[in-house]
Amino acid sequence: MSSEIKSFGEHKARWVTISSDEYESMKSTLEILSDPGLMQQIEMSRKDYKAGRYTELSELMDEK
Repeated sequence: MSSEIKSFGEHKARWVTISSDEYESMKSTLEILSDPGLMQQIEMSRKDYKAGRYTELSELMDEK
């Protein structure tokens, strides 16, 4: 993500130009942050990880 902000011209309204990828990323982030159920699941996952309740990817790959 670029922290550089470019503005052009003199207008009463202010605007920021960002790439379409950045815009889509921001929309996805807002969608996730606006979903209480998903946010609760993320919080529970973080607690599980901190408590050591997770499986390493390598362990899952060995189960094939």
